[in-house]
Amino acid sequence: MTMNMRDWTVSLLLTSVITTLAANLIGNHISIADSIPGVLILSAIAFIGIFLGKVIPLKIPAIVYVVLTGVLVASPISPISQPVIDYTAKISFMAPITVVGTLAGIGLNFKAFISQSWKMVIVALLVFTGTFLVQAIFAEVFLNLTNALDSF
Repeated sequence: MTMNMRDWTVSLLLTSVITTLAANLIGNHISIADSIPGVLILSAIAFIGIFLGKVIPLKIPAIVYVVLTGVLVASPISPISQPVIDYTAKISFMAPITVVGTLAGIGLNFKAFISQSWKMVIVALLVFTGTFLVQAIFAEVFLNLTNALDSF
């Protein structure tokens, strides 16, 4: 059974949403119910930006469209800016950053990733888990060394 690009996109969306919700719950003690609207808004902004990157025929990275979409929906000229700001303010900056770092590690080259055998998925999961744990350990150590946690 092979997965097409749509299946990979859906699975990555679900993985990133679940990971962000869990990180926000564990790291910031914000309930999953309170985090869901913000995470869904951030996911929608990301997918709108990626979609614009696919349909606009300019050679600009999709991240530019994602950032522009986020700036537009959160700017004062947007009629939905206040709810967007209110809901996304409940999401810690560090919660989705782990997913972004992990995806940057595979370079978003899903075609090459898909062409690997199923064993590559196991290796990727182990690498993602190890990356997350090492990032968490470094963050904890350096936050304690700099006494940055005392200011919260």
